[in-house]
Amino acid sequence: MILLTPELRERLLANGRDRDADHVPVIRFFNPVGAGTWLVTELDEDGDTLFGLADLGFGCPELGSLSRFELQSIRLAFGLGIERDLLFIGQFPLSTCADAARLAGSIPAGERSLTDAPGGGHRRVGSCPSEGEEEG
Repeated sequence: MILLTPELRERLLANGRDRDADHVPVIRFFNPVGAGTWLVTELDEDGDTLFGLADLGFGCPELGSLSRFELQSIRLAFGLGIERDLLFIGQFPLSTCADAARLAGSIPAGERSLTDAPGGGHRRVGSCPSEGEEEG
């Protein structure tokens, strides 16, 4: 499978040129035989360095960079590799996805919590009330 089509590559490069924005993920990669999931928002001009949210299945999703070429080179059981979710459409900024995933313990569980949230998930998941403020 082609992990990056020319259109997706251009969208990721455009996001990479605007580092200050809280971009909506463009691509969702996953391990078809394991727990790995990645939400990617940006690509550096080097054509290799991706930025996004990584969940390797250990219960602690984290923001950071990853290598496109390393992701493509992973060989799994049955001759499979990392796949791109062809039906993925990002709906929430990466910071919201990260908060939800950390709170839920995984990207898939965080995605479910966002889409199941009252009002279609338009709330900040995992934010704590300020000191002296009551949860509501």
